Amino acid sequence: MEHFLQALLLGLVQGLTEFLPISSSAHIRLVALFFPHTAGKEFDPGAAFTAIIQLGTELAVLIYFWGDVKRIVGRFFLGLFGRIPRSDVDYRMGWLVIIGTFPIIIVGVLTQDLIATDFRSLWLLATVFIVFGVVLGAADIYGRKVQSFEKMTWKHGIAIGIAQVLALIPGVSRSGATTSAGLALGYTRPAAARFSFLLAIPAVFGSGLFEAYQSIHSHAHNPYNTVDTLAATVVAFVVGFVVIAFFMNYISKRSFMPFVVYRIVLGIVLFVLLGVGVIG
Repeated sequence: MEHFLQALLLGLVQGLTEFLPISSSAHIRLVALFFPHTAGKEFDPGAAFTAIIQLGTELAVLIYFWGDVKRIVGRFFLGLFGRIPRSDVDYRMGWLVIIGTFPIIIVGVLTQDLIATDFRSLWLLATVFIVFGVVLGAADIYGRKVQSFEKMTWKHGIAIGIAQVLALIPGVSRSGATTSAGLALGYTRPAAARFSFLLAIPAVFGSGLFEAYQSIHSHAHNPYNTVDTLAATVVAFVVGFVVIAFFMNYISKRSFMPFVVYRIVLGIVLFVLLGVGVIG
């Protein structure tokens, strides 16, 4: 029962934080710090468990933006076979998502050992929370916020794809990095967030399925059984869907400043807890 409740809590955290610019991977790491440890070692939810519950939240994105996804995929293939003009907005958007995904795939494969070791430092996590909180705040304040989603250019789409690479660092936040880039390039808040979510679909599904397959077939330690994992995934999906709806409505009217303040305050709190030895 204890593991089942832990799994539900982690699913809740995943759903609440995946789409907000505050980093879901960092929050899962921080919550797991307070779970019972074994032989002095930090509790690890397991790569397979983490990857699978991420698929739950990404399924929420797929369903929420299903109209966009279906239209873009359909018109992409029509354009590919010359049935519609290559200048079509959705055909171009399909290419932007594909090309924008390549940077994180390449860098992720080349740096996977570094991500699993050096990048897990809590001192780095605290620093990243503050630094990228400031970056998000600056982009939100100084970005022109005039360009629409349909006006996304090749150059800007690739630039946002490169920004997505920063999400490999725990604490950066995938949506935070890509949305900051979109805002800095002059796109409106809803436009930047919309492209950010669409861009994440192939990257998260690809990495999630790969990590789950790799962990299961390598018989890596997983503290949660199938029931625990499925329950957490359902919670992550349901909560994630609600959060997307809230977030898209929120940023159409308000700024990112509450998330900026939250990141900076959490980073400072982490530094204090690390400094006094509450967490190690």
